[in-house]
Amino acid sequence: LINGSFAADALRLGSFVLKGGRFSPSFFNAGDLSSGRSLQPVALPYAHVLHDLPPFDVLLGPAYKGIPFDALACMTLYMQYGLSVGYPYNHKEVKDHGDGGSTVGAPLKRKRVVVLDDVMTSGKAVREALALVAREGGQLVGVVELLDRERRAGARA
Repeated sequence: LINGSFAADALRLGSFVLKGGRFSPSFFNAGDLSSGRSLQPVALPYAHVLHDLPPFDVLLGPAYKGIPFDALACMTLYMQYGLSVGYPYNHKEVKDHGDGGSTVGAPLKRKRVVVLDDVMTSGKAVREALALVAREGGQLVGVVELLDRERRAGARA
């Protein structure tokens, strides 16, 4: 995963200002994992971790970068373990046209849900996903992140 991330220029070392204004000695842009070759090292680790969790029905990948990882993990779970789970994803805003609502894909209501995303820095995307699961009537099983920056609230370095 680390070597593949460096090779795809998704993982960079240096001095970076993150979205929330924090400084970091590294930057990970999951959007640069944009080919079969660069995604392959992500697929198996996600599937292995997910397979070891308590039973669940759906993976929720928060918009936008969580969505392709959601689909990738669902496919790999099926190919590696024969486990078929659904995947919804959220709209950034509630839609009042087309299929409407706040999610697309598999329903969350009365489903056991794992939230799957790329990078956790402040936890904002996860908190929003957890609120969505609760609003839609799902039951949270767990959260899986590709990379956790392990930053404390209020930490600057």
